[in-house]
Amino acid sequence: MKHGQELSFDDEGRPVLITRAAPAYEEQHRQRVRKYLTLMSFRVPALILAAAAYGIWHNGLLSLAIIVLSIPLPWMAVLIANDRPPRRAEEPRRYDSRSRIPLFPSAERPAIYGARPVTEAHDSAESRHEADGFHDSDRSGGDVPR
Repeated sequence: MKHGQELSFDDEGRPVLITRAAPAYEEQHRQRVRKYLTLMSFRVPALILAAAAYGIWHNGLLSLAIIVLSIPLPWMAVLIANDRPPRRAEEPRRYDSRSRIPLFPSAERPAIYGARPVTEAHDSAESRHEADGFHDSDRSGGDVPR
């Protein structure tokens, strides 16, 4: 294997990163913790600054403005720290609708989807009709028993 300036070492002899793999999870986590701590480090000095401003100028509005500006800092710090690195353009989208679980699963609905329920034969319905005392000749006047 060749070792030289042109292959994969920098001026100090350290290997140069030649992979396009994403940084390790631990490294990403350290970066996110640093971002969080950096943003939150402005919160305590802002509260101290508000107290100092009130002590020096006796101006409650200035102190209140500094406190109001420091209120969204924890929320912003959490949102920024929890953000993952941006997805690369060549990284595929992995949504698959076939593997999606429905929010409200339900049973099959054969009446809605076109399957016909099994009905009794017409002959058996007529025989029951006549057994109840109704005849075909009476159909014009309605179903009246004899």
